[in-house]
This record gives sequence, C-alpha cells and structure tokens, in this order.
Amino acid sequence: MKDIFEKTIREHAEILKSFELKKDIVLKISKCLINCLKKGHKILLCGNGGSAADAQHMAAEIVGRFLKDRKGYPAIALTTDTSIITSVSNDYSFEKIFERQIEALACKGDVLIGFSTSGSSINIVKAFEKARDMGVKTIGILGKPGKIYYLSDITFTINGSTARVQEIHSILIHILCELIEENLLK
Repeated sequence: MKDIFEKTIREHAEILKSFELKKDIVLKISKCLINCLKKGHKILLCGNGGSAADAQHMAAEIVGRFLKDRKGYPAIALTTDTSIITSVSNDYSFEKIFERQIEALACKGDVLIGFSTSGSSINIVKAFEKARDMGVKTIGILGKPGKIYYLSDITFTINGSTARVQEIHSILIHILCELIEENLLK
C-alpha cells in the first residue's frame, strides 16, 4: 500500500511540472471562453466516463458559481440528458450523441469543449466536425493528441495515465473557472 501511495504522489508531482509549462495555452483557452461569454454566447461541454463528469463539473461551476456570488453564465454539459443520449443512441448510434446535440443547440460564436483522455473518442470527433461546420469554436482538453487534436481550434494536452490526466483536467477546470469569474466581474 505504501508503494502505491508513493508512486501516485511521484507521478502527480511529475505531471504537475509539465502542467506548469502550459500557462500560455491555459490563458489562451480562458480568453476564448471569456470572449464567448462576453458576447452572449454559450459554452457546450462533452466527454465520456470520467471526462463526462469533468464536462458536468465545469458546466456546474460556470452556471452556478465557483468562488464568487455572481450571475450565472450559459454552459451546457451534453452528457446529462439521458433521454437524449439514449434516444440518439437507439435511433442513430452512440457515435452521434454529441453531434446531434451540437446540431440542435449550438450557434455560431459558441464554444465546444471536449474532454478526452484518449484524444480519439469518436462521438467527440463527430461533435467537433459538426461544430466546425457551424462556426462553433472547439477546445480539446486531452490526454493524448489523437484525432480531436487536429479538429480543435485550441488544445490542451497532458500526457500520463488516465488517472493523472483527469486529475490535471480537474485543476485546469478550476483555474479556468476562476479566470472566467475574475474577468467577467470586472
């Protein structure tokens, strides 16, 4: 048990060092999100498994509050409506669950954030393709530079095990939410 604990802490420290080098890309993402919200557009988020939870977490922080009491900002996690997810999966395919929602809910000027530790989730790839066709900006929050990397207007990629990548994604979510609040409350 001690070995697992020490190994996890060591891995976390190593991946945090590489995260520190990504300050410029984090600021670029925050500026994109702030500009989107300032112009009255919305942020749409998607992911699978733990990344679905990341999408929901970020949407909750944006709509509700992060650190400060303020008005809610528009964000939608495309991972939360089980009726849409199951009907689209049943009538079309699981690959289309996010694409169909982008088609129905997104507008030019909105931003789509896709969380994917593999960087290649086909349902996110299809959502990004649809978003690009519609003039929706795309931000890939990835663990590996798969197909989503090439469909993203902006990418944040951190390499490591799924667990370590998702831990960094959580830190990134909190930093982005704090930057959004600070800049929109000015």
